[in-house]
Amino acid sequence: MPSQHKAVYLEKVGVPFSIGAIDTKSPAKGEVCIRVHALAINPVDWKIQDSGYPTKSWPIILGEDVAGTIEAVGDGVTRFKSGQRVLAHAQYLMTKKLEHSGFQELVLAPETSVVPIPEGMKFEDASVLPLAMSTAAAGLYQPKSEMCLELPLPSTKPQKTGKTLLVWGGSASVGTAVIQLAVASGLAVAATCSKKNFELVEKLGAKAFDYNSPSVVGDLVAELQKGEFVGGYDAIGSRESSMQSAQVIAQLGGGILANVLNPPEDIPATVQSKMVLAPTIFYGPTAYVGKGVYEDFLPQALASGQIVPAPDSEVAGNGLGAVEAACQRQKAGVSGKKIVVTL
Repeated sequence: MPSQHKAVYLEKVGVPFSIGAIDTKSPAKGEVCIRVHALAINPVDWKIQDSGYPTKSWPIILGEDVAGTIEAVGDGVTRFKSGQRVLAHAQYLMTKKLEHSGFQELVLAPETSVVPIPEGMKFEDASVLPLAMSTAAAGLYQPKSEMCLELPLPSTKPQKTGKTLLVWGGSASVGTAVIQLAVASGLAVAATCSKKNFELVEKLGAKAFDYNSPSVVGDLVAELQKGEFVGGYDAIGSRESSMQSAQVIAQLGGGILANVLNPPEDIPATVQSKMVLAPTIFYGPTAYVGKGVYEDFLPQALASGQIVPAPDSEVAGNGLGAVEAACQRQKAGVSGKKIVVTL
């Protein structure tokens, strides 16, 4: 490996990203080094750029979603080898170690957050999956004591359970992952989106509902009553999406609403909700979720086409110099797409 490589730095809050050098580190025990061929942009990237929260020291390197090839493996790694094509959830936001950040040419990642990808899958498509899958898995499979849904882990041969799930924002990055994982856990899914994204949402296995419809809450209640309702997932995290999701859940008797952001304080009293934290599926007492999804399920599910990259990638540029414009493109708003930079 080279002694140094290029990375995209954020020097302080409110400034554009810049490119600089970083020392290349060898993977530690249980880690792999990935040469990045594509990286995806997430709202958290430009939100930290704008606000600085929760950063306490500068400069930083951001980025969570990467796809590329294995450059080297650390001691104890048996699932991966040099040259293998993979996707990975980069762990900087959890570890605060710059070598674990995604916006650079070489990334270190724990093998637990890495998945092999099929030969026919483009890197830019694979890069849309990691953070969304981790976020979806955190809300779906972690314990109810954490205000998560504690569903059965996904299976390559799911059996229908007769249970139903609400997803608000089914065409969003996290929403598409929630739908696919929930279907792989045997659930029926009712998901909201705009009419133009009905085809995407229904192709993934959910029944689509127009969130702009004045009757959407009642329509969802009627649909979800057809089975044993298990709860909801707000994949948008706005006040409006959380309140409407909570209205549905309250009318169904109350329950848990997993949320990508902190919910409003004035949601109905019968609804329990808090923000899920994606990296927690790889650490501590809930590491069984990461293993169940990233190791036991996704390799086979991606190879068979049971899980597909969604939403579609939109390549905003090539090279690390394109990251700034790509973040601004994501910030401006996208629907049914995920912004990607290729390297």
